[in-house]
Amino acid sequence: MRIVKIADASPMDILLKDHTILYRKKTPTSAKLFKKSLKLHVNGVSHNIRFYEPYPFVVKNSSKENLVDVDNNKYTDYWMGHWSLILGHGPKPIKNMLSKQISKGWMYGTVNEQTIRLSEIISKAVPVAEKIRYVTSGTEATMYAVRLARSATGKKIIAKIDGGWHGYTSDLLKSVNWPFDESESKGVINEEQIISIPYNNLERSLEILKEHSTELAGVIMEPVLGGGGCIPADVDYMQGIQEFCKKNNSLFILDEIVTGFRFKFGCLYTEMNLDPDIVTLGKIAGGGMAIGIMCGKKEIMNFADTTSKNKSERSYIGGGTFSANPLSMVSGFATLSELKKEKSIYTKINTLGELARKELTKVFDGKVVVTGKGSLFMTHFLKEGVTEIKNSADAARCDSELLRKYHFKMIAKDGIFFLPGKLGAISNAHSKKDVKKLITASETF
Repeated sequence: MRIVKIADASPMDILLKDHTILYRKKTPTSAKLFKKSLKLHVNGVSHNIRFYEPYPFVVKNSSKENLVDVDNNKYTDYWMGHWSLILGHGPKPIKNMLSKQISKGWMYGTVNEQTIRLSEIISKAVPVAEKIRYVTSGTEATMYAVRLARSATGKKIIAKIDGGWHGYTSDLLKSVNWPFDESESKGVINEEQIISIPYNNLERSLEILKEHSTELAGVIMEPVLGGGGCIPADVDYMQGIQEFCKKNNSLFILDEIVTGFRFKFGCLYTEMNLDPDIVTLGKIAGGGMAIGIMCGKKEIMNFADTTSKNKSERSYIGGGTFSANPLSMVSGFATLSELKKEKSIYTKINTLGELARKELTKVFDGKVVVTGKGSLFMTHFLKEGVTEIKNSADAARCDSELLRKYHFKMIAKDGIFFLPGKLGAISNAHSKKDVKKLITASETF
């Protein structure tokens, strides 16, 4: 075993060691509980990205913009439930409606009025939502969207974006992490039926799509690349891909699970003059409860009609035992109702997001690019000649390890929580004071 002397260690390594010692001192109960979790769960977690070194703290409760761990440490939260909690943790209007629903029952397994109410508010806010079907996760929503595209077109190939994340469905689990040409997982078959195109590079993307045009069922993409680096799409790029799809009789599918109801009341695609065939929603539209939503044009969604189509004609997409359960429906309706009523929420959180991007850029003085839009932002530490972040390949060439150290320092020392390495989301519970605290913490890094 090699003994590393202090002289061998970089200043950043020494700093990380100090932060780790501090973190362990602050979180002894989390450490004990996580040992138990490791015995019971793979990697101690039920979602891969929730693990970080030396161990994740264990949450006791949450309120507004804060998480509190089992050792009573409070953290200003920028992860916000995988970016789903746009109103903050435990907002009263949603809590009250959930309490009322629990008194009436929380699982029916039948048609319920709560679903109809949520669908009415979505269909008015999302023009393409002529027909809607609910599931319980974004992964299911994109999985079924792809099946619908193949059913409607009779073709097999689906195109996605390099670095694009659409959940764990085997139909889309390709070219998620750098290097994009390596398989993401054992057990995934028929990978040749998934092709990948570079974000914001229209010329190269069209070249790839034309090579597969005969069997191209559809293209699925995000208007802001979420997990791939919090990178907004160029409008010309999105419109160019859509135009190709229309001419090629391939479906244009937008994954707005992250972006739907995040920047405005409705979807981002309407601002970009887009006309998708299918849109997937989730996160905010469920108000923090389990949800996934497929919505789209009537002629496409009707392929899921099992009452008038036989096996050879239909696209067999379901939901699941807990699809359209009344708690998720009520939580989603309450959240969207609040956002519709209080339009100033968007002005507030988008302004705070712009402030965070501007001030972080200033603090790091040319060493970072802060990407994002509205209330979403992500800091990229530059290296290897990268000067701008236009796609996930640019993001992958940045110093992701330094980003994780930056986030961990704020967890250990500043009482600020980002899931290490991931983008941040601002909620209505956050304030200018919280953003200033973030900037101060960044200055000391």
